Order: sequence, then C-alpha cells, then structure tokens
Amino acid sequence: MSSGKDADNAALADALAIEHSTIYGYGIVSALSPPSVNDMVVEALTVHRQRRDDVIAMLAARKANAPVAAPGYQLPLLVASAADAARLAVRMENDGATAWRAVIEHADTADDRAFASTALTQSAVMAARWNRVLGAWPITTSFPGGNE
Repeated sequence: MSSGKDADNAALADALAIEHSTIYGYGIVSALSPPSVNDMVVEALTVHRQRRDDVIAMLAARKANAPVAAPGYQLPLLVASAADAARLAVRMENDGATAWRAVIEHADTADDRAFASTALTQSAVMAARWNRVLGAWPITTSFPGGNE
C-alpha cells in the first residue's frame, strides 16, 4: 500500500507529464493560429511553462522523480487548420483540468490542493476562451476536470 504522499507525488508527476505535452502541443497551435489569437497562445505557453517549472521544483524538493519531456508527442487529433488548432488547445486544457483535479483528490497538503486548484481553474478558463474562439456552446462545463 502506498502512502498519501506517494499518491500525491504520483498525481503531481502525472500532471507534469500533461504539462510537458501541452507545451509541445501549443507549438502546433501557435503555428496554425491566426494573429488574432497570438496573445492567447503566448499567455497559455507562459502559464504552462511556469507551472511545469514549479512542479519540477516541488517534486525535486521532495526528492521525487519528475518525468522529463519527450522529444515529441502523438497529438490527440489531426491538426490542419486554425479551427483544428483551437480544438487541440481546448482538448489540452481539458486534459490539464482532469490531471489537476486528480492532484486535488490525492493532495496530501493544503499547499498542493491550492496549487492544483489554481491550475485546474486556469486550465478551465483557458479552455473556455478557446471554445469562445471556436464559437462552441456551452463554452465551459459545470465541473471542469470531471465527467459529471
């Protein structure tokens, strides 16, 4: 049986892996997005890079292994247009919300829960912003990161 701290660290490591793939994916989003959303792409990349660095530091402080970024990732959908790029961004942000919700569920400390709650909220808001770009409705879900 693993301790709560082990489950907390494992959830953080899983969320870090999602952050790595999201940073990679935003490179694709950036390449196919129109100039009108460049600021949003830069903002998202900045947030995800900072979050990645923060989680690496958190895991290092605990002497826990932090997964390294892969040289490339299989995208969850074919991206051939600006609309596809926006759909990829929504998907990545929703995947991030799911990962951060798992961290909240396994968190061993209030600091980890607060960090994960902020990350989940930021991912949910960014997904909603991308849905708005797409003209999708509803632009958000009742419980981001869950399947309720």
